[in-house]
Amino acid sequence: MTGIMKAQIDWLPLSLKGGIRPTQGKTLAVMQVSGGSQSFNAVNQMRILGRWMRLLTIPNQSSVPMAWSEFKDGRMKPSPLYDRVVDVMEELVKFTTLTRRRV
Repeated sequence: MTGIMKAQIDWLPLSLKGGIRPTQGKTLAVMQVSGGSQSFNAVNQMRILGRWMRLLTIPNQSSVPMAWSEFKDGRMKPSPLYDRVVDVMEELVKFTTLTRRRV
């Protein structure tokens, strides 16, 4: 995980009213792209950070290795990896719908 990502997380306020974090109860999907082979170290680290920030992390995740070969003209090419990303996003929408507060 990059230092820039960690710095952004450090700047999140730790509490609002009543000790509730601004991230608490929100849903989180974890995905990564890499220039080389797959490594789930960053994905695992993000899952731990998600729990620390009291986010509801969906079980599904995705990793796109050799991202330089998966994109053309700014879009991801059709492939099994693309299908996996779509699958993760569909699950994120389902979890968000199921867990959001009803007013």
